[in-house]
Amino acid sequence: METQKFNYDNNIVRAFLYATVVFGIIGFILGLTAALMLFYPELPEFLFGTDDTTIQSLRSGNIQGLINSQGALGFGRIRMLHTSAVIFAFVCNSFFCGAYYSMQRLLKTRMYSDTLSWIHFWTWQIMIIAVVITFLMGINTSKEYAEHEWPIDILITFSWVIFGINMFGTIAKRRVRHLYVAIWFYIATWIAVAMLHIFNNLEVPLSFTSWKSYSAYSGVKDALVQWWYGHNAVAFVLTTPVLGLMYYFMPKAANRPVFSYKLSIIHFWSLIFVYLWAGPHHLQYTALPAWAQAVGTGFSIMLIAPSWGGMLNGLLTLRGAWDKVRENPILKFFVVAVTCYGMATFEGPLLATKSLNKIGHYTDWVIGHVHLGALGWNGFMAFGVVYYLVPIMWRTELWSKKLANWHFWLGTLGIIFYAVPMYIAGFTQGLMWKQFNPDGTLLWKNWLDTVTAIIPYFKLRFLGGLFYLGGGILMVINVYKTVKAGKFQKEVPAEAPALANVGSSRKEGEGVHLWLERTPHLLSILAFVAIAIGGLVEIVPTMTVKSNLPIISAVKPYSPLELEGRDLYIREGCNSCHSQMIRPFRDEVNRFDGKNGQYSKAGEFIYDRPFLWGSKRTGPDLHREGARNPDSWHFKHMYNPRITSAGSIMPRFPWLITNKLDRSRMVDKMSLMKNTFDVPYTKAQIDSANKWADNQSQAIVKRIYAEATDVKDQMDKEKVARGNNFVPMEQREIIAMIAYLQRLGTDIKTTEIKTASLD
Repeated sequence: METQKFNYDNNIVRAFLYATVVFGIIGFILGLTAALMLFYPELPEFLFGTDDTTIQSLRSGNIQGLINSQGALGFGRIRMLHTSAVIFAFVCNSFFCGAYYSMQRLLKTRMYSDTLSWIHFWTWQIMIIAVVITFLMGINTSKEYAEHEWPIDILITFSWVIFGINMFGTIAKRRVRHLYVAIWFYIATWIAVAMLHIFNNLEVPLSFTSWKSYSAYSGVKDALVQWWYGHNAVAFVLTTPVLGLMYYFMPKAANRPVFSYKLSIIHFWSLIFVYLWAGPHHLQYTALPAWAQAVGTGFSIMLIAPSWGGMLNGLLTLRGAWDKVRENPILKFFVVAVTCYGMATFEGPLLATKSLNKIGHYTDWVIGHVHLGALGWNGFMAFGVVYYLVPIMWRTELWSKKLANWHFWLGTLGIIFYAVPMYIAGFTQGLMWKQFNPDGTLLWKNWLDTVTAIIPYFKLRFLGGLFYLGGGILMVINVYKTVKAGKFQKEVPAEAPALANVGSSRKEGEGVHLWLERTPHLLSILAFVAIAIGGLVEIVPTMTVKSNLPIISAVKPYSPLELEGRDLYIREGCNSCHSQMIRPFRDEVNRFDGKNGQYSKAGEFIYDRPFLWGSKRTGPDLHREGARNPDSWHFKHMYNPRITSAGSIMPRFPWLITNKLDRSRMVDKMSLMKNTFDVPYTKAQIDSANKWADNQSQAIVKRIYAEATDVKDQMDKEKVARGNNFVPMEQREIIAMIAYLQRLGTDIKTTEIKTASLD
């Protein structure tokens, strides 16, 4: 058979490699900034200015700089920017880098289209830049790992479809009959991410000229879909594509075949089938139906087997090559990465059990768990791939193996100093929250006691982040020096015989899986079926069976001012630190009782688009916050939390005090809720929305002035100073925020609960 000559395209690989390195460092810096703010919340005041004489600042005596920042450096925004940068910018770019390199070699062909490769690259990078800009501006949906607003969601979809066309087109013109295991994982990744992204991000824009949108789902439904997505974003963005890279690069670096072909088959099919069922384990003891929680726990436990199958297949690939690990920094990174994968995928199912979940959920234990996977598994695999590719593509030796080894040890220390303190902090939090005195009262009634107890661990976590970032900087130096010393090979000559057409039907004596490996269309269809089953079984009943979501007749829609306040709450990323879900535990009901001491009910969230149950409690739960504190307390708390709560690590929000509330779309928001989501606003309520908001804001301001004469005096002085430019207190953002906070959890009363079935 005639041998065909062609060229591999290294240019697109180089582009994604550079993006990986650059965005990796940016993601680490953002994470370090967020970690710093958890024990030094005054960081924005230090940078922009403050009126607090007890705090050192670059612009002491002037808070206007902080107000002008409009919260761009607020913790809520930085945290979501960090997670998005690490997931979409660092890990995804590293996957694309490794996939574009490995697919060409495994399929013995150039990518299907150079044009599509570059469209994919630039649309993905433009998306990342758009995320940075919008998040810093407070434009987000609040849905964890999916905070991007609808135009960016469309751009992600477009870019992902382009990647899929290019990948499947490349598979179609391959010169190797059977697909290698890495390609199976790439295919499953593409299918699952497309499905997850589309269904979780179904949202209705306020208008096509507005960035604002509202989730197509509400309350419990939104929570289930979000964590079906959130858990499986971990599965199919942070796990399966990286497993594909492991199956290619680890054997290559070790110069050894994969340990077990049969184990690869079992690992692949069991993993993609089981993962989609496990999402509800993020919602244990919440208002989610109990059957869904049980399913999530069961399948989470089952996940141990396929996950450890993959880990063992990776580590045992090094049999007979462990002497190389001592010498080769690339293998060092891969070994620790796969080990961290095994540890994280054992710990995750344990946290899914109700016994441990009631202690660990909402604590920093989960943060430690996530970062063991992110820093160890994802980060170290990406570093190993970078160190493997740079010398090959620039046809030279790595500039300094010693520097790479220093990077390895700094990174390993970083993981240890990050994860271990977070585990200790999580255990401390979970146990302190649940301790009672002999007389039945909470031992640690003051929430701040449970926060200040773990601040030393926040500082250790920051030190770990410094180690990890330091290692990343050494990598940048090493890559730069290697690139300067070498000569990049843009086109790599290759040759292979053309693939003969033998038909897609199964041959006599041919194994079932061997047949699947040479019929990509059938393998893809079966992978889609395996992936989709779990989501269908969990989501369809929750969406359609009315008894899962009983209505509470006392629960009413938000007022227009409260709706605006809720949007401000989302803008500032408050759900990064506060949950809105009181679980049916004695300690939580006692601690967060407010005026209506009850755990949270499913029917209370039917008008919440999106849901705001949260996944971390740095501050206390807010679901029963309504009427717990006076309006003036909230006013002062937002201006400077340390006035009302000495030792608080909450950031300041002075711009809420000064900004005029934009009510230009308030009526449109109510109309959207009524016409699209059938929220029971009457025509009269919508027509009188501005009057309704005026009355509510006037009542709040009246209470603030009555409770805090110093606030009234300050406003009077400001009115004189500003003259015609003075914005009345009733028209400011803080009033809408207070209206929302004072509404939370006040619909139901302990002695007045009426439930009605939807049937």
